[in-house]
Amino acid sequence: IATLLAQHHQVTAVDVIPEKVEKINKKQSPIQDEYIEKYLAEKDLNLVATLDGKSAYKDADFVVIAAPTNYDPKKNFFDTTHVEEVIELVLEVNPNAVMVIKSTIPVGYTKSAREKFSYRERQADGTMKVVTPKIIFAPEFLRESKALYDNLYPSRIIAGYDHEDVKLEEAAHTFAHIIKEGAIKEDVPVLFMGTTEAEAVKLFANTYLA
Repeated sequence: IATLLAQHHQVTAVDVIPEKVEKINKKQSPIQDEYIEKYLAEKDLNLVATLDGKSAYKDADFVVIAAPTNYDPKKNFFDTTHVEEVIELVLEVNPNAVMVIKSTIPVGYTKSAREKFSYRERQADGTMKVVTPKIIFAPEFLRESKALYDNLYPSRIIAGYDHEDVKLEEAAHTFAHIIKEGAIKEDVPVLFMGTTEAEAVKLFANTYLA
């Protein structure tokens, strides 16, 4: 996603592993992926990597969360700890940023995370207002070692958001547009739906493809 978006936009990739950050800044792919290797080496990408999440999120319009959510089959449980660490940090330094979850998460997670991280904010007239974080869910359908290829030629682009929130609707359409903008394939189907439906699509697709 970072490579895809860096063709047309300023992108800062955040990671917790210094070796990965170093490689990206040397235009080397930290993962085995022929297209990422090629694009980093040959394309003029607006991409830097850092270990400093705070500085990266501070001025971001969109924060794409692609943290691991390892599934424990014994507990029947997705570990969403790392996703929530990012949400907390973004809310601390830039609560106006739109967060786009791309991690694999349980059905209903985005809605519950928006409720969990809601906060009260004092308005100009002195009254208190409950503010719900701007979080959308945009699943991806990628094969191992073919991640960038599958983003350049996507089967479909899906954005899930709370349809009662006008600002989120605008954000979801903008994000879908910038993903489509980076693709080579034309006429990519773009689907908008609720977050819970989008989460279900992702899990059903994973199961079907497996």
